[in-house]
Amino acid sequence: MGNYLENSDCGGIGGSGSIGRNGVRRVDRRITLIVVHCTATRVDRDFPEQELLRYHRARGMKMVGYHFYIRKDGFIHSTRPLEMVGAHAKRYNTESIGIAYEGGLSPQGLPADTRTQRQKYSMRALIRTLKKEFAISRVCGHRDLSPDRNGNGVVEPHEWMKQCPCFDVVGDAWCE
Repeated sequence: MGNYLENSDCGGIGGSGSIGRNGVRRVDRRITLIVVHCTATRVDRDFPEQELLRYHRARGMKMVGYHFYIRKDGFIHSTRPLEMVGAHAKRYNTESIGIAYEGGLSPQGLPADTRTQRQKYSMRALIRTLKKEFAISRVCGHRDLSPDRNGNGVVEPHEWMKQCPCFDVVGDAWCE
């Protein structure tokens, strides 16, 4: 089982620029955070990258807001150049990389960890590569960026503004 990195119309992983030590193109912006998302689509339905692009364009964007998109088969699509600020996590876009995976909802439409083994493998490989290339120390789920409403220093489940990415990114050792 391998991970696949597609060179899309973004000019390769990260877009234009020189190649870094891990095969990721160098960028001229400070990146300190990786934010993991799901597409909030049912696991029993396909959501190809063309549909993701249509969805983001319908929301007024010119391109997909995430930098990478991982399909159920584990294929990683580069959907936005890394040197371009993302459009995936309000107030965190300028210093983050956004990764989304296809799925996040059960066949009944309920939040669930629907990641396939191939998605998990590809996500792990991609995050490890990006962490090394950019010296990133923090990886979290979109829900973990919700405000700490009670001020105790922890964003708890009752404070989440959304369930995305429908699994505990921070608690999973897979991204270490």
